[in-house]
Amino acid sequence: MEQPTQYNAVLRAIHWLTALVVVGLFAVGLWMVDLTYYSSWYKTAPYWHKSVGILLAVLTVFRVLWRSFKGAPQIEGNRLERTAAHSAHRLIYILLFVIFTSGYLISTSDGRAIEVFNWFEVPALGELFTNQSDIAGAIHYYAAFTLIGLAILHAAAALKHHFIDKDNTLRKMIGDKSL
Repeated sequence: MEQPTQYNAVLRAIHWLTALVVVGLFAVGLWMVDLTYYSSWYKTAPYWHKSVGILLAVLTVFRVLWRSFKGAPQIEGNRLERTAAHSAHRLIYILLFVIFTSGYLISTSDGRAIEVFNWFEVPALGELFTNQSDIAGAIHYYAAFTLIGLAILHAAAALKHHFIDKDNTLRKMIGDKSL
């Protein structure tokens, strides 16, 4: 397979949608943990958070498969930058799947399935280990903060490549046809 010179439209769309959704889910997650039982959002916010999270998990699996079949452009920079970029990308995917898994374990420990926008349900496995909700909750929390920190670093690196190195790193992800 010939290596592409820029990300295809599907990967670009998924990348930017994922960025928006991750930031949105992070903000909503921080907000909803402080809701009281009497808040009108007490049940609605978690329902939306879980539904969007499940859809993002499906989209992320699709993204990984699509990328493996269609390929991605070569990472630019010196050897250290390329190694750091590969490591950061892998860690982003790992963190996403840790967050998806821990969110599932939090939401289904009581044996109830996760309802996704009344479209379908993700079945529950119930409590698989003692204190599952608490342990998975802590993992979910710290993995989310780590992901946001890594996303900020990722964006800063892309901007550094664009404005300082003046290479094509960012242009490949925005679909610049001048490449």
